[in-house]
Order: sequence, then C-alpha cells, then structure tokens
Amino acid sequence: MSKAVILLSGGLDSTTILAIAKSQYFDCYALSFDYGQKQKSELNSAKHAVKLFNAIEHKTINISLNDIGGSALTDNAIKIPKFKISNDIPVTYVPARNTIFLSYAIAWAEVLGCQDIFIGVNALDYSGYPDCRKEYIKSFEIMANLATKQSVEGKKLTIHTPLIDLHKAQIIQKGLSLGVDYSLTTTCYQANNNGDACGICDACEYRKQGFKEAETPDPTKYQK
Repeated sequence: MSKAVILLSGGLDSTTILAIAKSQYFDCYALSFDYGQKQKSELNSAKHAVKLFNAIEHKTINISLNDIGGSALTDNAIKIPKFKISNDIPVTYVPARNTIFLSYAIAWAEVLGCQDIFIGVNALDYSGYPDCRKEYIKSFEIMANLATKQSVEGKKLTIHTPLIDLHKAQIIQKGLSLGVDYSLTTTCYQANNNGDACGICDACEYRKQGFKEAETPDPTKYQK
C-alpha cells in the first residue's frame, strides 16, 4: 500500500480524513502538534483516532506558536469569543498555522518516501480562515513540488482535501459510514482537560449544527 501523512488534530474533521485515507488503503502516518494551544485535550483525542484506525506511526511535534501569539487559541491576553455570524476573520485564526503544519508534513513525507498528504481543511462550514481555501492548498502544493528532493526527481506530491467541498453534516455522515466514533473527538476551542466542550464557541456551534443537520445524536460531552 502507498503511504500517506495525515495531519491529525483529534477533532471531528481530521479524524474523518484519517478514516477516509484508511478506507483508500493508505498506510497512515499521523502527525499532530502541541503548538501552545490553550486546550490540549485534543491531543488525547488524536491518540484515540490513531488506535481506532491503526495508523502505522503517530508523531506529536512540539512547537511554540504561543510565543508568537496573535490568536485566541494561543494568546492568554485574547479571550475565545462566543459564536457570532461575521464576515471578519475571527480572533481564533492562528497566524500561518496550516502553512507551518503542512511544512512539517512535507518534510516527514520526504523522509518516509511518500507522496500523499491529507489535511481536513473545509471551505464551507468554517470561520473564514484564509488557509482553508482551495487557492491556498493549490498554491502550497505547487510550492511543495518545487521545494522537495523527491518532487524534483519526478515523484509528485499531492495534498488531499477530501472535506473541502462538504458541509459539516456531510462530513459527519461520511465519517459515520467509515466507523468514526465522534464521542472520542475534540473540536472545542476551550475544552477542559477531560475534553468536555464549552458549547458556545465557533467550533462547537458548527459541530452542533452538523449533527443536527445530519439527523444523528450529538455524542459531544458539554461542560455544565
């Protein structure tokens, strides 16, 4: 089987892409990040996903995006807001996060000798993050194929975004069909140490709406 690097946060979307990659008969190498995020319970969820779908290897890379700050997810001076509809890019955007994560992914892919990377970006039910757009992924893939030894030698690298055109309900339905246990995933921006969700942030709202529209029970544990 071919190898694939899977960017795995432990959330709903990334766990679904791990299931999708596994269903496509890839040998999955999961890559997570302890990047200074305020809540780290998602990393425990990533471990559950790795076991559920029998990933070959799971790396968790430690980087300090909290040293840079500028995001409610990493900067203690910025509070995580309640959900609200807005055309502005929210304060939960982490500057250049997907660029940084994908850079690590292409490096590990080169070491592994694999040409496939999966990332759970979504251009529909998301908070307006610029690094979740098709144009961004296409441009990064072009750059990656200029920047790596294996691509210069004719082994083209592909960045897979199987969720990019799906609504959250469709993602959930797809995951359920592939055996994802969403009770083990953590999506909340301010989950507690047990992974219990706040129920009021953007991520929680999109998740709740997704389960409602998918007409399936929401297994998320919410803080009281």
